[in-house]
Amino acid sequence: MSVASPSSVSPHASGAARRAWMAVFARTPRAAFEAAFERALEGTPAPAFDWLRPPEIGLAMVRGRIGGSGDPFNLGEATVTRATLRLREPEGHAPVGVACHLGRDRRRAELAALADALLQLPEHHARLHAQLVAPLAAQLVAARAAKQEDVASTRVEFFTMVRGD
Repeated sequence: MSVASPSSVSPHASGAARRAWMAVFARTPRAAFEAAFERALEGTPAPAFDWLRPPEIGLAMVRGRIGGSGDPFNLGEATVTRATLRLREPEGHAPVGVACHLGRDRRRAELAALADALLQLPEHHARLHAQLVAPLAAQLVAARAAKQEDVASTRVEFFTMVRGD
């Protein structure tokens, strides 16, 4: 079992880029994610991997802050699913993929961890980013814009009139 060397991992897998694609995976519903992942890997054999932490369901404490900047407080618990896997690579470098999302969907965590690991490989990065991450991110942006448009249509603006002296 070997760890991925820095030279074997895609230069695009910087911390910020990886956080961005993992955020997209965490927010994408399973049906859309699974369909996009299958399209992106079409014609490619499924990669072999070993579980470091198989998908497991647990609780995470959600914290809040009064006014967004006040003292923190425990808001409640949320159900989360997480998974960690390591690809079996014949060349010796084996990237580790992780996933964590709200809810109880083990298959979604497996797919997200697998996609995360594959995106760290230079030979898969460009294709997966173009065929998986970018379209899913665009779907999330469009869904958010549609929701904001729906909310904006019901917005009421209040104003006060100054009473004369």
